[in-house]
Amino acid sequence: MEQKVIQFMRLRTFATVLSVLMIVGSLGTLAVKGINWGLDFTGGTLIELVYDKPADTSAIRDQLAAEGFSDSVVQEYGSVSDVLVRIPGDDPALGNKIASVLDQKHDGSIEVKRVEFVGPQVGERLREQGGLGMLMALGLVMLYIAFRFQFKFSVGAVLALAHDSIIVLGLFSLFQLQFDLTVLAAILAVIGYSLNDTIIVYDRVRENFRKLRKGEPDEIINVSLTQTLGRTLATSGTTLMVLISLFLFGGEMINGFATALIVGVGVGTYSSIYIASNILLYMKISREDLIIPVKEDLEDETP
Repeated sequence: MEQKVIQFMRLRTFATVLSVLMIVGSLGTLAVKGINWGLDFTGGTLIELVYDKPADTSAIRDQLAAEGFSDSVVQEYGSVSDVLVRIPGDDPALGNKIASVLDQKHDGSIEVKRVEFVGPQVGERLREQGGLGMLMALGLVMLYIAFRFQFKFSVGAVLALAHDSIIVLGLFSLFQLQFDLTVLAAILAVIGYSLNDTIIVYDRVRENFRKLRKGEPDEIINVSLTQTLGRTLATSGTTLMVLISLFLFGGEMINGFATALIVGVGVGTYSSIYIASNILLYMKISREDLIIPVKEDLEDETP
């Protein structure tokens, strides 16, 4: 039984308008609200505390928030009784203040093991290196796709990846979610995930352009997307199941990481269909672009 072809490209104009609105909205909120940089980028004080028994990081976080230290980051460090607190500010006495606040609610002793200040110069360098890393990744992706497929494919792939990254950044800016190194890692992971999805679609598009003798470019792309849809949904679905579990049960430390990946996987699946493939049509992809060049016989004819 012949598989029914889903007419994805019928919605290409609507998808284009939707993507433009999302991109403009994301850039707008980035310009107005900016990004809520975490302590990895802004600098702050690191305080290592040692409890006399296993520490409850969730309770510590709540205690600090109740005392006005709502921006603090609390995590286990080494063992269950060692706690690392990261908090904005460069007050040398901040470590003793934090220990005093926590000691009031703790039935036992708390020792301040070390207090270190990480300046904003480190944070600025991390921002620059993170941005350069993303630009380098996009540039290398463009070269790879142009070499493996064709230049028009590379433009579609890079625009799809930029589309996904900007929307994730816009979401974090809109809701002022804290942006730290784990979120940056998640965005780079989104680029890799979306690229993998796009390459699979592109591989089938190239194959069908060479194999199918009839059909307009939009029809061939619809056939290709229909053939890869099952694989795309299975991959996205299983990935999202894991990410949602991390978001619900992974704790505050990886909440931003899971959020960025959930949004990125969803948007990346959409962009593989309606951005990467759509760009091919806007750039007038044709069979001539994908014809395998025939090697000429250079042997001299015998007289």
